Amino acid sequence: MGPYILRRLLLVIPTLLGILLVNFTLTQFVPGGPVEQAIARAQGGGDVFGGFAGGNNDAGADELDTASNSEYVGARGLPPEFIEELKAEFGFDKPPVQRFLNMIWNYARFDFGDSYFRSISVVDLIIEKLPVSITLGLWSTLIAYLVSIPLGIRKAVKDGTPFDTWTSGAIIAAYAIPGFLFAILLLVLFAGGSYFQIFPLRGLTSDNFDDLSALGKVADYFWHITLPVLAGTIGAFATLTLLTKNSFLDEIKKLYVMTARAKGLSERRVLYGHVFRNAMLIVIAGFPAVFIGVFFGGSLIIETIFSLDGLGRLGFEAAVARDYPIVFGTLYIFGLMGLLVGIISDLMYVLVDPRIDFERREG
Repeated sequence: MGPYILRRLLLVIPTLLGILLVNFTLTQFVPGGPVEQAIARAQGGGDVFGGFAGGNNDAGADELDTASNSEYVGARGLPPEFIEELKAEFGFDKPPVQRFLNMIWNYARFDFGDSYFRSISVVDLIIEKLPVSITLGLWSTLIAYLVSIPLGIRKAVKDGTPFDTWTSGAIIAAYAIPGFLFAILLLVLFAGGSYFQIFPLRGLTSDNFDDLSALGKVADYFWHITLPVLAGTIGAFATLTLLTKNSFLDEIKKLYVMTARAKGLSERRVLYGHVFRNAMLIVIAGFPAVFIGVFFGGSLIIETIFSLDGLGRLGFEAAVARDYPIVFGTLYIFGLMGLLVGIISDLMYVLVDPRIDFERREG
């Protein structure tokens, strides 16, 4: 198993390089880069994208000629020396290949540089926002698995019964509800929208969090995360529950299960001693997709609705502002985490079924 894990870890390197290369190449063709953003802010525009609609209709002919000869939209009226200083500050005075190689060298040492517009290092910024995303991702994934796996097993055992029918209807209805709509519904019902004021409207903790006792801090934390975690988990239930049920149904129909029952083993022993190990393989195989989907996929919407300042909002705002150090830094970390979770998934395969030998299969 050791050589297999080593090979998988080595494959992380070219995969990350490919992800960064594709995205770096795309950014070279995206209008409204960091220099143009800085120019727009220097001129008090606040947003560079208004410049693409054209300049002021009252502008003189000389100003229009100056703008047409300028490389950057909105640079009219600013001295060329200032533009060159901006390009040097952001590193755009170097060829794209050199900039990419410098970025890769820095990222290999986990040096993500500083934000263009926030005057803070990308690492410090990510660490500042990480608790929100960890809270949403880990708790949502944990709850999804703790509920969906027992429910899927129960549905497989009770296949075709009224219990199976009404639970299927409930989880499919929940899956059909968009996450953002469910989040808004939770706010309206339980956060003082129109009915009950049970849960807080925003944030991970209360303003007096530091003054609370240890038990009070734990209670306050769970009080705040209840609604966001529920909103982030609702979509994962259906897929995981039905996947577990179908996997168990397939295994229950196999010959070795009939043999175990014929030997007089109890149904519980057959189910958890024989079926569980084989049926859980396909569920474990879907863990990386579930984790990444819950951790990153819906984080932007959930964070926005519940006024949580996490990595989802950070990445979106950085992309809009063309703050490339944050964009590529978060992309690198997200990609690395996704690849490592895939390796952990393989290790869980072996943990559930020691008969699996990845090295022999590759050989």
